Amino acid sequence: MRTMIYATMLAALPIAVMAAELPKKTTPPQREVKGNPCAAYGAGFVKVDGTTTCVKGGGAVRVEAGGSK
Repeated sequence: MRTMIYATMLAALPIAVMAAELPKKTTPPQREVKGNPCAAYGAGFVKVDGTTTCVKGGGAVRVEAGGSK
């Protein structure tokens, strides 16, 4: 009986060692939220990363259909 217990413990040892060596998952650092430097241009303007340019996205779609006999 002791032999089976020792054999089981010996078989489980490499699994426990491998689990201890696995890299831990880390969370990315939080980005600092700063004031919007483009707020002076109005609502909706955002700064393009890596530049000093401010842009505002927007647009419209218009569809017309007609027919005659």
